[in-house]
Amino acid sequence: MLVKVFGSAVYGVDALTITIEVDTPGGKPGYIIVGLPDNAVIESIERIISALKNTGLEKPRARTVVNMAPADIKKAGAAYDLPIAMGWLAATGQIPQDDLDKYIMMGELSLDGTLQPIKGALPIAIQARAEKFKGLILPKQNAREAGLVNNLDVYGVESLREVVDFFNGNIKLEPVQVNTREEFYDAQSAFEFDFNDVKGQENVKRALEIAAAGGHNAILIGPPGAGKTMLAKRIPTILPPLTLHEALETTKVHSVAGKLPGNTSLVAHRPFRSPHHTISDVALVGGGGIPQPGEISLAHNGVLFLDELPEFKRTVLEVMRQPMEERRVSISRAKVSIDFPASFMLIASMNPCPCGYFNHPEKECTCSAQMVQRYLNKVSGPLLDRIDLHVEVTPVSFNELSSQKTSENSASVRERVIKAREVQAKRFEGHEGTYSNAQMSSKLLKEICTINTIGQTLLKAAMDKLNLSARAYDRILKVSRTIADLEGSEDIKPEHLAEAIQYRSLDREGWGA
Repeated sequence: MLVKVFGSAVYGVDALTITIEVDTPGGKPGYIIVGLPDNAVIESIERIISALKNTGLEKPRARTVVNMAPADIKKAGAAYDLPIAMGWLAATGQIPQDDLDKYIMMGELSLDGTLQPIKGALPIAIQARAEKFKGLILPKQNAREAGLVNNLDVYGVESLREVVDFFNGNIKLEPVQVNTREEFYDAQSAFEFDFNDVKGQENVKRALEIAAAGGHNAILIGPPGAGKTMLAKRIPTILPPLTLHEALETTKVHSVAGKLPGNTSLVAHRPFRSPHHTISDVALVGGGGIPQPGEISLAHNGVLFLDELPEFKRTVLEVMRQPMEERRVSISRAKVSIDFPASFMLIASMNPCPCGYFNHPEKECTCSAQMVQRYLNKVSGPLLDRIDLHVEVTPVSFNELSSQKTSENSASVRERVIKAREVQAKRFEGHEGTYSNAQMSSKLLKEICTINTIGQTLLKAAMDKLNLSARAYDRILKVSRTIADLEGSEDIKPEHLAEAIQYRSLDREGWGA
């Protein structure tokens, strides 16, 4: 008997429906899977046989052929266990096949018949709705994630037996109901950290406020223990809340990577990713035999924090240059090319020298001038050019640490950031793909960031003195536009330019001065 069931394959952040045909043509008993399966799919035969036996069901006694179409697309992972098992059961008459074509089914089987969670439930659900399937059956752990998609019945099940009883009419499954908007907006204001936890460092907080308001990249340079990491971890608390569209984009990426916590429906906070400096270039930008998103894509719509920047391998840092400009990354293989979103704020931190105390007000640096320069040279000029704000972080004095004075909290800073972003949203209406000052193209920069004669003189003097590049010139204009937005000014004034210029003080030619 020939039976058709449906599964799904995830490529990039989208899904493709897979038709699974099961036939028992007769002949010598045996099992074969065709249609470009990987080892995990081929091994599903043993998992399914054990799951059927331990669930009290019969395996096919005749020769059984499983074809997974389209046959030219590689099928990977153990999530096809459930649809293949259901195809086997329908082919042997243990369940009716009348309603099988109305559902997409995905799930990895344990040997006792229970279901393990899968990756990419959200894009699978989106594709199932687009192709007018009645419902989606998948492990219970993924049900709330897939339940975000309306006009689709999503059933979360715990075992193969539940699915069999459902199709046999012995039990009735209830679709998962998720109040997306209510849960999303309720979770947006809950943060573990706050800016008022940080004593002193008002100049650094100001720089990070500017970075958040315009979506700019920033690097913090200072001695150990000055608070660089502490400040960086609090940046998501001052960023504007995710829109529902951004949350869905972010959730899709995390779903494909299998990074969503159990029973999570939607990512409500902007991501904060902090990979270790031993990370490989593939792990950072994405890749693999079947391309998976890397850290820069997991940081989409959020913050990528690179602590101790010079300790990262040079090749790892250089592969970020193009994604930082284009805000997406293309992974190309012989048979497939996949785009992952990568619109993130880069926040980096580093010591000024190997020992960490170069230019320290109290502690003496033990590094030679050559050692300091060699250390700083680990960060390339082209990468540094793409970082808008260079901020020196100095140690906090005892008086500031012991002070009982309360610092400004994140909520207050966030209000100013949101107002500045609203100005930018209005400014860039009609310019698709541009939502903040940091994303301005060169054409937009010329139209929007006009400066008067005094400002031009000031900027020319800074360019000559610091020997800045053309890209640094653009960055200064973008940052000054953000500073003006924070102050509610329509024009970029000389004082806005002056503040923006001081954030280039750690440029290659200015370091160690």
